[in-house]
Formats: sequence, C-alpha cells, structure tokens
Amino acid sequence: MKRILLPAGGAILATGLLAAGLAGAAQADPDVDAAALAASQQKAAEVLDFWTKSDNAALRQATAYYWDNKDVKKIVQKGGYVADGKPGSTPPIGAEKTTTVKSQNVNLPKSIGKVFFEGRDGKLYWCSGTSIQSNYRNLVATAGHCVYDIAANDEVVSRWVFVPGYYQGKTPWGIYVGKQAFTHYDFSNYEDFDRDYAFVTVYNGVHGAGGKVSKVTKAEFDGFKGPKWSESKKTEVTKPEYEAFIAKQGGLKTNTSVDEAVDSTLVNPGTEGSVYAPKEVTEAEYGAGARSNPFAISTADAKNNAPAGVTVDYLTKAQYDAYLAGQKGADKAKFPGRVISGEQVANAVAGKAYGEKYDDANGPWALVRFFHKQWIKPGKDAKYYVHSTDYFVKEWALTDAGRLGDNVGGQGFAWNQKTGQYVRTFGYPYAKHPDGSKPYSGVTPKWCYGKTGAKATKVPSLKIEEHISLKCAVTGGYNGAPWLLKYSNAKRMGYVNGVTSVLYDTDNNDRWDYMSSPYFDGETNSVYAAAANVWSGTILPKADS
Repeated sequence: MKRILLPAGGAILATGLLAAGLAGAAQADPDVDAAALAASQQKAAEVLDFWTKSDNAALRQATAYYWDNKDVKKIVQKGGYVADGKPGSTPPIGAEKTTTVKSQNVNLPKSIGKVFFEGRDGKLYWCSGTSIQSNYRNLVATAGHCVYDIAANDEVVSRWVFVPGYYQGKTPWGIYVGKQAFTHYDFSNYEDFDRDYAFVTVYNGVHGAGGKVSKVTKAEFDGFKGPKWSESKKTEVTKPEYEAFIAKQGGLKTNTSVDEAVDSTLVNPGTEGSVYAPKEVTEAEYGAGARSNPFAISTADAKNNAPAGVTVDYLTKAQYDAYLAGQKGADKAKFPGRVISGEQVANAVAGKAYGEKYDDANGPWALVRFFHKQWIKPGKDAKYYVHSTDYFVKEWALTDAGRLGDNVGGQGFAWNQKTGQYVRTFGYPYAKHPDGSKPYSGVTPKWCYGKTGAKATKVPSLKIEEHISLKCAVTGGYNGAPWLLKYSNAKRMGYVNGVTSVLYDTDNNDRWDYMSSPYFDGETNSVYAAAANVWSGTILPKADS
C-alpha cells in the first residue's frame, strides 16, 4: 500500500471538487473524494437534453478517450503491490438464470457499456465502464481519468452519462446521467495513477428522446424544473405606441429603444419632443460595484448616463457558449453583457448579489444586460421599438427506465486478491496502435482473458508503482474496462477486481501489447463502499423516486 505524504507542516487544501460536497461516508474517510457531476434534476435534464437531441447526435460524435504510455518498454519485475488486509468481495446482482453453457463462445455481460462525457477542451469522448453492485443499484465503475480531466487542472469532466449496451446511437437499456463521482483522494488531488479508478452514482435511466419545445407564461416558466430558456425580442411600433408602452410600464424601463442612427440627437431629460431610449452598456460602465451586485446600484437619478437597471435572461448552454465566444472575438463590443451560471442565476433572478457558486458545465445559464438612462430627440424617420421576453421550456417525451442494476444487473466487487488469477476484461477498443494500424472499430465490445501479472508496472511520470498487468493487445477506448475475476459465462457475472488504466508497448514494436490496472486494496473498497451507499433517484421532473 503506497502513501503520498505531505511535507512537514504542510496543509491539505480542499479542492473545488472536494468542496463540491462530500456525501455520507465520504466525509468521514480521508481516502475518499466525492464530486458532483449533476447535482439536481434540472442539471441532469440539461445533460440528458444535450446527448439526446437530434436523435442522439452527440453520442455518435464522441470519440475514444485514453492514456497510453511509451515510458515502459517491459513489465517491471520489481516491487509491486502490498495488500493492506484480508481478501474481500461483494457478490454481483441480477445474474442470468442460465446454469450451463455448451458453447465455448464468450457471453458478453449486459452490465458493460460506454461512458460519455465532454472534456474541458470542449470535445466529446467515451470510455468503457460497467454497472457494479450497490445498495441502490445505481453505480458505475470506470477509470478515474474518465471522470477527472487530468489535463485541465484536475476538474471533473462535464455531461457525464453511462449507456449500457450502446451500439451506433442506440441505447437499449436507457441513458443514465452521472450524479456524483467517488475517487481516491490521491488521484483527484495528486494525479496518482495507482488510484486510477472511479465509482459514479447515476440517476434512473431514461428511454426516448427530448420532447417538444413550448412557449409558456412567466409563471409557468418559473415553476418548470426541466430545461428552459428565455429569448429577448424587439418589435417595431409607432411613436404613440412607444410612449404608451413606457407609460403603461409605470416609468423608465430598460425594455425600450429608439433607432438613434436616423438623425437623432442626445438631449437632456425634459427637453421638448424628447423620448426615453435606454442605452445598453458594459458592466464596468454601469457603475462601481456592478461586478459583484448591480442590483444594489441606485437607479433614481433622472439624467443621462445614470443607471436604468439590468435584465436577466435564461440561456441554453449553446447560447451561453456562443456569447462567451463572442466576447473573446473580434466583435466583442457587440457582447457587452455578463454571462452567469449555477446558483448565480437564482440570485440574479431574485435581485441579489451573484455570489461565487457558478457552474459553467451544468448550468443553469443566464445573460445579464446593463442599461443607462438616455433621452434623445428623434429624427422624423426614426424607428421605435419595444423589447419583450418570450419564455420556453422543453417538455420531455421520455419514460423512466428504472434503476441501472435492475435493468442490466451489477458486477460484484473484490479487493485484496492475489494476482496470478484469471480475469476476463470487456471494453470498446477504437484508437490506433502507435504504428498507425487500426484493428478495432469501437462499435462492439471486445474481450481479453488471462492471468494478472504477479508484479507491478512502474511508470514514474504517472506515479505508477503498484499496478497489476495483463497481456492484451487492445487500443484506446478500452480505458475504464472492467477486469472481472471469477467470471461466469453462464451468469455473465463476475467480480470487478480492476479497471483498464494505461496501455503499453513492452516489446518496442509500436503496438500495444499489455495493459495495467490499479491494484484494488482496502482503500479501494473504502471508496467503493462510500459510493455504494448513496441514493440517486429519478431525473424526470415531477416523477416519484
């Protein structure tokens, strides 16, 4: 058992992942780190909408995510793992009824599938994974690097889902949105690949695709729990209609404008023939303190360039990303507002300071726009506009598929087992070998069978000292694939005793020929046990859990 020690007098600093909220037993165990993936129904619904729209187009676009390694030319026969207690195991659930097998063909387990997610680089990826036994039948086992983006400052990936039995856009057992990820503290904080495993709780699965978009009232919009957004629009009106609109609104508002380009002149308030036409400005121009709380800035002054107020419009994730991109582009002056996310949105809608709890990945998302008061004397051909907001919700045409383990079963779990035992592994290889050859499509799962190496692989660049090895010539995409001890071909069940972490070219012929897994010990069991006792529930709004 390896320990990463802090320097004398050193302090452990809570990462954003740790601070995201540890559940239950995770709080009491220093080896366990927990991070939210989609902490609410609404966030989970946004994730589901992303993957299912346009007939699961995003699922089809994803590509294999993997770590391969050229630092090791052979499997090192020194050192190795040290068991930290007695061997233990948890039995599988949902085994098939069949008791005999007359064929030598390998029966694929229903529990395996693909883990899909969005990396911090904005690209869509997949790994391999499996359903694993838990108290609430809602748990997935995969590699830690299929949950944490090591290349992006150890942040959790976005839009994480598990699809058992995935095949070319088809989701026969439903789509399961990740709720919370459990990993070893040394992996999430120190990138120690000796702890490259993760256990993810998932919501009930869903069948079907996203439903219709409906335009609703503001009250209906506020009460809706699924994906929702608002869109601002402007409508051309006559000058009398424009002035009547301002009067009906009870005074000066942000939702009016006049086309200033048609012979219009900026004038002082009260000037004969003038009309009120608020001007959109940047956050900095709006006034000191606007960055933390624009709602606290007084709008009482009746003069040009005094604050008029702000608007808050809900966005989709695509609109949010597009606005951010616009602010970084050549025409950034056309994007003067501020985009916010997470709890900041609820605070802004309530007219409070934003706070620091944003969530770019899971939302909700909104745009805050800032306006100054302004009076102009319009030219005779000036055009008048009133601005309004339309509210939209996406109603689900989905059915609850139930719990993951009830649908596909769950593999057992084993720890502190001796090596040299036979295991069978299942995953989805896809990527090329180093020599450029590409023998696998990633469409259907493949398997390997053999004895685990009695000694460990050692890769200093990944802090690997205690991995166990298996001869297997798969490629990237197999990452996260379960290593099943005592696999029953009749029952399609075994015990997860490892997950594929790294691939190796040990004979220097530019083809991967070995793979390795962290050794599952008592600390692995602590992480698993913490995850196995956390409930998830349903994703669908207004459905009973």
